[in-house]
Amino acid sequence: NPPLKSRSFSMASQSSSGSPLLLRRASQNAASFFNVSQNKGSSSSSRRALQPDHLMAVREMMTQAEGQHRDLIQTIESLPASGGLAPLDQDLLLLKATSMATMNCLNDCFHILQLQQAAHQKCPVPGATIEWLEPKLPLSDHLKNGNTPQGFSTRERSRSPDNCMDQISPGPCHLSAEHEDIDPEDEVMDSFVDKEDELGPIEEERSIILHLLSQLKLGMDLTRVVLPTFILEKRSLLEMYADFMSHPDLFVTITDGANPEDRMIRFVEYYLTSFHEGRKGAIAKKPYNPIIGETFHCSWRVPSHKGSSLSSQGSLNKAGLEGGKEASDSYHVRFVAEQVSHHPPVSGFYAECAERRMCVNTHVWTKSKFMGMSIGVSMVGEGLLCLQEHEEEYTFTLPCAYARSILTVPWVELGGKVNVNCAKTGYSAAITFQTKPFYGGKLHKVTAEVKHNPTNTVACRVQGEWNGVLEFSYSNGETKVVDVTKLPVTKKRVRPNEKQGSYESRRLWQHVTESLREGNIEKATEHKRLLEERQRAEERHRTETGAAWCTRYFQSEGEGWVYHKALWKTSGASI
Repeated sequence: NPPLKSRSFSMASQSSSGSPLLLRRASQNAASFFNVSQNKGSSSSSRRALQPDHLMAVREMMTQAEGQHRDLIQTIESLPASGGLAPLDQDLLLLKATSMATMNCLNDCFHILQLQQAAHQKCPVPGATIEWLEPKLPLSDHLKNGNTPQGFSTRERSRSPDNCMDQISPGPCHLSAEHEDIDPEDEVMDSFVDKEDELGPIEEERSIILHLLSQLKLGMDLTRVVLPTFILEKRSLLEMYADFMSHPDLFVTITDGANPEDRMIRFVEYYLTSFHEGRKGAIAKKPYNPIIGETFHCSWRVPSHKGSSLSSQGSLNKAGLEGGKEASDSYHVRFVAEQVSHHPPVSGFYAECAERRMCVNTHVWTKSKFMGMSIGVSMVGEGLLCLQEHEEEYTFTLPCAYARSILTVPWVELGGKVNVNCAKTGYSAAITFQTKPFYGGKLHKVTAEVKHNPTNTVACRVQGEWNGVLEFSYSNGETKVVDVTKLPVTKKRVRPNEKQGSYESRRLWQHVTESLREGNIEKATEHKRLLEERQRAEERHRTETGAAWCTRYFQSEGEGWVYHKALWKTSGASI
């Protein structure tokens, strides 16, 4: 279950349904919920909506609505069990759920107004708190990057604190001067072990979140909104994509499938087990927004022993693969990611295992929007897996992600339908990540079906949780259970920061990361602001000079982005 933190409101009997929302705020008693003492508000005309008399009118209307909701529930539940209309009628259940969801949403909105009024009376915040990332707009001086209402220190802003970033000429193609090839001998086993299992400053800075949310509209695109620094996790989005490859042993064995059906099922297994390790802990935090031109490189070594089981591979992974015979007996999976566009924010990432003659190329446009008590992120784009040994291509899409309960303890949920297709073999997979229904149901549920389209034959069905246990049922009657929490994780290999290029993720964000680890939010915010200001300055320079941005690793092809040295290009194979 997701982490939940209940408010100090009375809970009604409906909370037994198990829904995360109902467990937190199920049909609160109106008198106890709205019996909140009101302080005198500010006299400013711009804050009239927060005055006590206005809130009292809202409270009266909410009390009436709560009473009507209770009357509706009582009327439905008092219906006879037998007859034309019973309490368990599907339409009536839907009506109850809709009424409950409406009241919960209204209660949350009213609670935001109460807390915002209290925060405003203690420390009034003039002006807007949203900063829009437009290159030619002046920067806001209020709540920039999530500053507290009192304001973070902005002393010596013209100076780069602690030399937080390398000074780079904002020319159009300055990145091409850096070395492209990465020496595997420079890479070492990753020691980055940060887990996002604690709220940290989020709990302390809740008034900032409330103030920011009060200015957002439902459905608003958050792409250009600078969010507070304290909600960030300690890695870039580009590195998060790499962490989805934490089971490279499953990746390299896809091509070992004896036939097209087996290979499609192996790919679906790899796909479904990749999302769990991509999350760093139970708390939903946001990775750094990559700046344009930012890159991330890493690799994995996977034991190449034929027939080795996952358990034996796990032993080797734990022991480490450092040079010598172990390295020579290993497959080398390498990964590169690049932020190819800023508006819209598009990332390209590519992974290959040259020894197995297989690679995967993906481009993703992250579109985020405000959904009230949650934030939705659509992963628009497509991936392509190439198995050159079999001359097969597998296209696939990505699910949406949701940060739920953003006012309490945020947690991550995946949702949406995903398709995997292999045109050559006629096999496809339909995968559905199911979001938690309002009444009943399980969290993080996923189902999948592998089908041979020409014969309409189902080869495999999968059900379970993407972050828990998955059960595979095959057409021959056999079953297989995979617990993703017990799969061996292969640590990625990365170069130390001092050996990285100035635009590589860890070196680029190192001072932000260090400040977050130290719990120094003010310092992290200042480092982050400098990086973003440099990006805006470079974008202004390109606009003024008419210079085009030059990507380094990925080329625009059709509606997507393709790695310029993909295996199918360098090997001369035509797939």
